Amino acid sequence: MKTLKERYQAEIRPALMKELGITNVMAAPKVTKVTVSVGLSQAIKDPKVLETVEQTLRRITGQAPVKTKAKKSIASFKIREGMVVGTMVTLRGDRMWDFLTRLTQFTFPRIRDFRGISPKVVDACGNLSIGFRENLAFPEIRADEVERVHGLQVTVTTTAGDRAKGLALFKALGFPFTE
Repeated sequence: MKTLKERYQAEIRPALMKELGITNVMAAPKVTKVTVSVGLSQAIKDPKVLETVEQTLRRITGQAPVKTKAKKSIASFKIREGMVVGTMVTLRGDRMWDFLTRLTQFTFPRIRDFRGISPKVVDACGNLSIGFRENLAFPEIRADEVERVHGLQVTVTTTAGDRAKGLALFKALGFPFTE
């Protein structure tokens, strides 16, 4: 069985080029990176939350997360400049393609009452952003091992340039969209 990357290069990219009327291979839309991030509003009260979230992200992506820090102090949110307000992982290359395969083939089917992704999640530049309410949707996370359920954000960045090309790319890659 071919990997998603091999399928993209052999089947999906030529079909997209024909569909979109592109003649140059380098102009065909492709996925450049996947960013998985978690905001840590609870970490202000309980510093142990940061460790569990980092461990979860490491399991899901297979890569160590980076801490994101607040750029400015916001008194109403009780945030000071330099405080850790989130974690994120940027995936590129083979890890990115493996993550996209797991996302489309295993994660989406595990979500309760999932009827597909709304086409509205693709922005004007052809990038896709999905929010997950709970990390239990990912097959790497077992429900009995989780101390705290948290949400996360997945952003898939492409070279599509516009919304129509981005949607065509994601449909060809196997992302389940609602009509």
